[in-house]
Amino acid sequence: MVAALVDSSIVVDLLRRFPLAEAWYARQQNLGLTYAVWLEVLEGAQNKPKQTSALRYLRAFEIVEVTQADLKLAAAFSIDYHLSHGPDAFDCLIAATSFRLQFPLYTCNIKHFRPMIGTLAIEPYKDNP
Repeated sequence: MVAALVDSSIVVDLLRRFPLAEAWYARQQNLGLTYAVWLEVLEGAQNKPKQTSALRYLRAFEIVEVTQADLKLAAAFSIDYHLSHGPDAFDCLIAATSFRLQFPLYTCNIKHFRPMIGTLAIEPYKDNP
């Protein structure tokens, strides 16, 4: 059962074999993500081997489904925060899902997420070394 969500920034750090990310991840349980994160990560894959590697990491996480309510809240977040703080549509959708479930969202992109979901947005390598 999922207890927290991860943003694409965490998956990217794992793909890059960032030591702090790997050490943090090894201590975690019950992490999930949305297909918005899948799409963000797969967009960054520059070739088939990198895509295959990304898929291997992505499949390690449980999928959390997005609801119609999440889409509506994401649109509201976009109106309220896109111009001032820069989150894209996927960030807004990820934040909305975290907010609905009241699950922490682990991210390295606090600037985009904290205005939308406050302290649910956690920078794991800084706040929880």
